[in-house]
Amino acid sequence: MRIDLTSVFVEDQEKALRFYTDILGFRKKHDVPLGGEDRWLTLVSPEDPDGTELLLEPNKHPAVRPYTTALVEDGIPATAFAVDDVQAEFERLSKLGVRFTQEPTEMGAVTTAVLDDTVGNLIQIMHSA
Repeated sequence: MRIDLTSVFVEDQEKALRFYTDILGFRKKHDVPLGGEDRWLTLVSPEDPDGTELLLEPNKHPAVRPYTTALVEDGIPATAFAVDDVQAEFERLSKLGVRFTQEPTEMGAVTTAVLDDTVGNLIQIMHSA
């Protein structure tokens, strides 16, 4: 058994696509219209194009907004992405205008930072020593 797909709920798939590709550096893998405005829109890491896909899932279910709002209000990331150097990514993304809710913080063998993805989520970047 392995993780093949995971998702984040997003307020706007097109805006999310731009942020996750243009700013974070992911690559679009699938973009399938589902009728109306919704799409099956997945991304992958350019370092692992056949690896785990991230689904940018519309947040239209009535339970989603209260859930994601509560996570953001409590400072809890929706998911985490591994990076080689949290401080370097923090500096790179900050220069691109990304807002961080937590600057790089060492927590034992792990360094983390938390950013706002502009579409309703906090995302943690992390590196394990």
